[in-house]
Amino acid sequence: MKTVIQLHLTLLFIGINAETLLGHRRLIRGVDGLTSQPNFFSLAQELIGFEMEKIKVLIVDDSAVIRKVLGDLLREDPDIEVVGTAANGKLALQELQRLQPDVVTLDIEMPEMNGLETVQHIRQRDTKLPIIMCSSLTADGASHTLDALAFGASDYVTKPSSHGINTREVVGAELLQKIKTLASSPLRPVEAARPVSTISPIVAPTPPGTLHLSADAIAIGVSTGGPNALAELLPRLPADLSVPVFIVQHMPPIFTKLLAERLDSQCRIRIVEAEHDQEVKAGTAYLAPGGKHMEVRRVLGRTVISLNDGPPENSCKPAVDVFFRSFAKTYGPHAFAVILTGMGQDGLKGCEQIKAAGGSILAQERASCAVWGMPGAVMAAGLARAALSLPEIAGEISAISVRRAPRQSAPLQSR
Repeated sequence: MKTVIQLHLTLLFIGINAETLLGHRRLIRGVDGLTSQPNFFSLAQELIGFEMEKIKVLIVDDSAVIRKVLGDLLREDPDIEVVGTAANGKLALQELQRLQPDVVTLDIEMPEMNGLETVQHIRQRDTKLPIIMCSSLTADGASHTLDALAFGASDYVTKPSSHGINTREVVGAELLQKIKTLASSPLRPVEAARPVSTISPIVAPTPPGTLHLSADAIAIGVSTGGPNALAELLPRLPADLSVPVFIVQHMPPIFTKLLAERLDSQCRIRIVEAEHDQEVKAGTAYLAPGGKHMEVRRVLGRTVISLNDGPPENSCKPAVDVFFRSFAKTYGPHAFAVILTGMGQDGLKGCEQIKAAGGSILAQERASCAVWGMPGAVMAAGLARAALSLPEIAGEISAISVRRAPRQSAPLQSR
């Protein structure tokens, strides 16, 4: 009932009537969080008295077992229709023409045409169709998934298993949320790219900072679309960066280590996967490891990273809010947070604490976000100083480094 009332009031507020809403899922894209609610479109249908189109999904996987598992999971939701399946990328391309799905789930290892090749072919035809990769929780799976994201895939989930954290229920809930969010988001065109590991360091000029911000450390929170956003932002930072950088990217174990290694090979600053009790140094970026929460503390005159195995927050581990709370406490008015692309609202409560401590916050602009959920929530709450492009954010970080260079509070880490 609460969701129905919220939906009704929201539709009245934004002036959408039943006829407009009918069949136009993306018109309510700005109502962050509502479209991922259970049975959202069924509730909307009940409220307005019209039948709404379901989200059409095409499942692509060479395993008949996985096709059945994913199909059964998705069919449990009345807002989703599985319109077809395909056993490889070649068959998937044929089905795309015939079925016109709203979202595609795509395996990586397949005969005839694998997932990486399929992503590139799809992006040559359609730059906006949401593609969710289904990856195994292995080093090879993580590496191929990062390649797929660089080629233009929208997001990913890890395949369900009979043990560990990737249970059928956990993966199903994650997949449903991502399908609904991506299907109802204003997706920007995605250009096919080369994998991060083969991209040359950025040499394009970075815009100068104009906001005159000051800080002793930078914290970045990011989710959907994060690997590509980080690959554009971090290589622009100068080698003599005089502050440390902390990054919380929603990713599982193994994935974060590979992402740190790839980014490190492309950046002038050092990028590492964070370790427990690691001393913080200027000129280094610390990426929170998957499956652990990261915090930063001052201990006996040292600034160190603390990792813990606490429960997920906002269904995330690592969670941006967990780190931002410690960041606000440790750096106070000298904290500078950046919220990049991502679905949901992780980071919003942490930004409230950073703002209350006197720190500064920037958000990524909507036009360049894969999903504007996280930065949109922070902007809607009035917490961010501005919403900027990734080059502009890099310029503000670089300007901070220049302004505070004479008073470095942490030793500069040489590569």
